[in-house]
Amino acid sequence: MKSKILLLEDDYNLSETVAEYFEEEGFEVICVYDGEDAISKIYEETFDLFLLDVNVPNKNGFEVLKEARANGKTTPAIFITSLNSMDSLEEGFTSGCDDYIRKPFELKELQLRVQTLIKKEFSKKNELIKIGTNVTFNPISNELKCDNEEVKLNLKELKLLKLFLQHPNELLTHDRIYDFVWDYDEEYSDNSLRTYIKNLRKILGKDTIVSLKKLGYRFIQE
Repeated sequence: MKSKILLLEDDYNLSETVAEYFEEEGFEVICVYDGEDAISKIYEETFDLFLLDVNVPNKNGFEVLKEARANGKTTPAIFITSLNSMDSLEEGFTSGCDDYIRKPFELKELQLRVQTLIKKEFSKKNELIKIGTNVTFNPISNELKCDNEEVKLNLKELKLLKLFLQHPNELLTHDRIYDFVWDYDEEYSDNSLRTYIKNLRKILGKDTIVSLKKLGYRFIQE
């Protein structure tokens, strides 16, 4: 099965060159030319890797990856850009990228970076996060299992669980949870959050998520 790459690059010549090279190397490449189209593709299809130029129309590459990460997309990402300042580099990694390559670059070097990240991601697919004695979570497939039986979560419960697992034993304020779990154009709900917390406690154990009055919640992991 071919590894599938999303390529966001508004320079049509460069996009075509990169796509042809990777297709000859056995990859499937989906090309988009602006940030909004990239976001649409990320939601519509599953990819093994994102290759994202930064300075593209509508939404820049940083914004695209930030939105993808905020919505639970863990797909490895490489920024390809002519930006070379330390601030740009920092913003790239803060956005959630795994690697960063500056233009002009050798296609072979880009291929090596892509293959390294895809191999890492493939090996992670078998890594389970153990939550308590009988509960496991696969962060790649998003499978939550209790006593080896899969437990179904709705999207917001899944995002909430991922947020807790990313920040064990850390106080997560209500605002931080709302920003992560709810989309920017959605109206959050205190009652809904309490329901999601209640449902997760039923699965993970009532003492795993501690409520700190008027402050937020803490996920307890030893």
